[in-house]
Amino acid sequence: MLTGIIPASWSGPLHAALRIMTGLLFLEHGMTKILHWPATDYFPAGQPLPALMLVAGILELVGGALITVGLFTRITAFILAGQMAAAYFMAHMPQSLFPVQNQGDAAILFSFVFLYFAAAGAGPFSVDEARN
Repeated sequence: MLTGIIPASWSGPLHAALRIMTGLLFLEHGMTKILHWPATDYFPAGQPLPALMLVAGILELVGGALITVGLFTRITAFILAGQMAAAYFMAHMPQSLFPVQNQGDAAILFSFVFLYFAAAGAGPFSVDEARN
């Protein structure tokens, strides 16, 4: 059995790295919807967002920022896990049963990573940790 490949002492910093990168990636989704930066073909500037996309963009923008800095992580992550589960079942699953065909891989991964943070908390290098 392969043990000790990555020392257990790295678990805290890797937890923080996962939280920060997940938050930044999620923040980027919100930025492209709300701020139109970085620009994408999916959300062109000048076109109003449907109400559901506007709410999703706000959750992604604010939630991504909160996850990145590790503030109110558990409740934020719980809400975002639900958002991503809903996004998968509403937007991706109707296209195909298979995530590789319906482009729902990211939604599934985000949902489960956020569930992890809802249970485990922000970890080290976070505002939540500094407040305790």
